[in-house]
Amino acid sequence: MTKTVLLVEDEFFVALDLQSIIEDGGYEVDGPYVSVEEVLAHLDGDRPQLACAILDVRLRDGEVFPAAERLSQAGVPLIFHSGHADEQALQSRYPGAAVCGKPCSPSLLRRTLSMAVSGPDQDDREAG
Repeated sequence: MTKTVLLVEDEFFVALDLQSIIEDGGYEVDGPYVSVEEVLAHLDGDRPQLACAILDVRLRDGEVFPAAERLSQAGVPLIFHSGHADEQALQSRYPGAAVCGKPCSPSLLRRTLSMAVSGPDQDDREAG
């Protein structure tokens, strides 16, 4: 079964690049969603089980935090991918979240996505 990654990004070409990176990693993409309103409406409806979410902080209609709160409460691992990210503040607000500043190399994003999807205990299991 293919794992699904929610993508929230309002810059068209950035969203295309992210979608390609996600799909090349063997995941299915849910999105991209370009606004807070759009992603919240999606989260209200039927949606696939999410392995992870990649979120831009600043969207067309505001900051992504209302959606991030809902995803975090549902136990979905978060990766913030933004040029407007305060890494310390985001990790304080969302413990365990990863932050990849824009621009971010595809290899770093792939590694971050793999770690987020596999969970924090995966490295311990592989090392043991």
